[in-house]
Amino acid sequence: MDVSLSNKNINYCGRIDWSDTKHPVWIFPATSLEFCFWGNFARLTVTNYQAYWDNYVGAIVDGVQRTWKLNASGQTELILCKEERERRHKVVFFKRMDSCHLLRLDSLELNNGASLLEPPAKPRRRMEVYGDSVSAGEVSEAIGCVGKPDPEHNGEYSNSWYSYAWMTARKLNACLHDIAQGGIPLLDGTGWVAPGYPGMESVWDKLHYHPSFHKDEPWDFKQYTPHLVLVAIGQNDNHPEDYMRENPMGEKALRWIRRYKEFLLRLRETYPNAFIIAMTTILDHDKNWDTAIDSACRELKDERIVHFMFQRNGSGTPGHIRISEAEEMSEELVAYIGRLSAKIWEDEDE
Repeated sequence: MDVSLSNKNINYCGRIDWSDTKHPVWIFPATSLEFCFWGNFARLTVTNYQAYWDNYVGAIVDGVQRTWKLNASGQTELILCKEERERRHKVVFFKRMDSCHLLRLDSLELNNGASLLEPPAKPRRRMEVYGDSVSAGEVSEAIGCVGKPDPEHNGEYSNSWYSYAWMTARKLNACLHDIAQGGIPLLDGTGWVAPGYPGMESVWDKLHYHPSFHKDEPWDFKQYTPHLVLVAIGQNDNHPEDYMRENPMGEKALRWIRRYKEFLLRLRETYPNAFIIAMTTILDHDKNWDTAIDSACRELKDERIVHFMFQRNGSGTPGHIRISEAEEMSEELVAYIGRLSAKIWEDEDE
């Protein structure tokens, strides 16, 4: 039997394109849906739009994680569940990767006689992360390379489920919008991002931003208001020139600090009541970037905009963050957030 993808018993989380309610489009990593059903068969059909790398999606089906490689283009049928006997099942399906691809959901089918059940309560807490490959969980599954450069790969090791961002959200029981793109800097025209991609200063308020897929389309911020915002960018601005390391008081460095403050102020204007944590990660980078972020936060004099640093900030793996390192980061973040006032999770009308 066919199930409408807009059925009220399917929980969604993420910045999603709902312009076609029958075929939602997923852009960002950690975008997910969750549903429960009584039956023995579930199939999801999706269409992939590839930019680069092989593209993979994931699911947690009855507590077991599964992964599928998508066809480079066109539809892929994903058998989420196939058993002999009917019973209760819980499915969390998610986008493992950043906008190296777009994903359109086409149809959800259950066996005849199956019934879609009421889903678990959606988390009341809301988080948003603005970040790069570390926030997206890129190359996180290369667990044999902890503290080492990345192995050769074509996307198979990237998994947003194991990003520190989603780990932190799950531990805090919060819904997550993970606005993360591998290689992205703050400033347009720099960073390790793929050619043609903009910086976070141009991406943060967009639904669509990939120059090969779709014209820029603004995000409707009325759809989602986070209590907590993590800003985890800055470490990719060191390419092609690490001016913060070479001359932290130079014109380029001071310009970056000014633009970073402007970005934080735009977030504050958009989210007047959010608690904003500015940070980088344990990925190897020069400490002057963190000094610059600290300077920007102090100059703003906003008690709800703070700078956070990990114990091994900037001195971890020379490659991407692996699962164990993301776990380390999430534990530190959860502990820090737990020491903040519980009022950060209150809505404006409470």
